[in-house]
Amino acid sequence: MQEFDVAIIGGGIVGVAHAYAAARRGKRVVIFERDGRATGASVRNFGMIWPIGLAANLLPMGLRSRDLWRSVLDDAGLPHLDTGSLHLVYREDEETVVQQFVTTSDGYGARWLPAAAVLAMSPAANPEGLRGALWSENEITVDPRLVTGELPGYLTEKFDVTCRFSEPVRSVSGGLVTTARGSVRAAQVIICSGHDFESLYPEVFAREPLRRCKLQMMRTAPQPEGWQLGPALAAGLTLRFYPAFRGCASLAALERRIEEETPEYNRWGIHVMAAQTSMGEITIGDSHEYDLTLMPFDKPEIDELILKYFLGFARLPKPEIVQRWHGVYATHPDKHFLVVDPEPGVRIASVTGGKGMTLSFGFAEKMIGELGL
Repeated sequence: MQEFDVAIIGGGIVGVAHAYAAARRGKRVVIFERDGRATGASVRNFGMIWPIGLAANLLPMGLRSRDLWRSVLDDAGLPHLDTGSLHLVYREDEETVVQQFVTTSDGYGARWLPAAAVLAMSPAANPEGLRGALWSENEITVDPRLVTGELPGYLTEKFDVTCRFSEPVRSVSGGLVTTARGSVRAAQVIICSGHDFESLYPEVFAREPLRRCKLQMMRTAPQPEGWQLGPALAAGLTLRFYPAFRGCASLAALERRIEEETPEYNRWGIHVMAAQTSMGEITIGDSHEYDLTLMPFDKPEIDELILKYFLGFARLPKPEIVQRWHGVYATHPDKHFLVVDPEPGVRIASVTGGKGMTLSFGFAEKMIGELGL
């Protein structure tokens, strides 16, 4: 029977980050993933490492995670776009929120840019009615399909991490991890199973008020060769979505106006963002539907609302959509993380609320440190 210092269950980005954090400390690590490669939330997102959206108490972890992301990507030779972000502003109430955020929020390093500076930075920004933008240099973008697929191989080559894909774990008990192919022993097991609440320790998940969130997204074909989106883009709807802006007293007026003018965007939890992949495609989204059990059928009207708003603030050479999909992640009403030790030597470690890409490496570093590995 093989023995390891650490067994990671879940080959998504949070699991991979835990494997990296343990392996770089010299631990013998194995990753188990039930599919042939990660196919869940880790590949169904924008690929944005997005400190600008984090609540202030999570910002230090977010910035640390971003730095670890850069180090890993550079070492693995994987592409990333270090372009920062712009929240484009077209309405007076949006500008009020952004200006208040700039003057009252410490640590984010964001600042106001007038329209001319925005247009010089972003060829995609719609100049009609543009008042300016919130600029942050902290955000980076990766192609989640690429990095999630390539990082396990990097861990194997760099740190001799054992990756056992297409091998679902049946049970964990007393340091024994049992799969359909047999068992291994591990001094520490870390379960990074995302929105899978039923497979392992379901009684732990059942005690928490967890739900799943479904989001619809789209992607264009690659833009003409050499055309760059520039910074990742968001706009006024996003200001009401991320915790970073909750401290702005002026946000309430913006929220009231959106509910009065476009209640359909609130009905489906829509805010609209865009990022470019390393192949030149533009990823656009997203919406938010919440339940414990979510139907698999996407709603065309949601995609139409997202595109309508996006094309109001952005211009692309090739806006045609060639891919559509939905993702699912775990949410919790009170906790940013679900961290539970159901028995000695076993830890459930989950990032909730759609922050896994941004916080993965910082969160994993914290967990490995807490476990004394």
